Amino acid sequence: MSDLARLRRVRDRIDREYAQPLDVEALARDAHMSAGHLSRQFRLAYGESPYGYLMTRRIERAMALLRRGDLSVTEVCFAVGCSSLGTFSTRFTELVGMPPSAYRNEAARATAGMPSCVAKQVTRPIRNREARSPGRT
Repeated sequence: MSDLARLRRVRDRIDREYAQPLDVEALARDAHMSAGHLSRQFRLAYGESPYGYLMTRRIERAMALLRRGDLSVTEVCFAVGCSSLGTFSTRFTELVGMPPSAYRNEAARATAGMPSCVAKQVTRPIRNREARSPGRT
């Protein structure tokens, strides 16, 4: 049971500090676990690795910043804590289905006039394993 509480604290820290430099080693050290144990237990509890969860949070925040339209893709990349524009763009495309620049242009039109809380729900990325395959209900 104490592992679950530690995992929640790690997840909460990722949610709070997504824009800070975080790595699994530091998260594990602060949770008094080995990096391997943290990764295995986090995946069992939340369905993805701590790094995957961190990147998803960063991409979700990037989507909100790109919808605003006042920052460049590079500025958004660094604002959400990514240090590599290439990694950011690749991960963004994997999760969202289009490059950040295309999303910025399309999202501004698609969510015009929509309250930000609704736009966030409507545009939330769907991970590949969550997407339903055609023909399945």
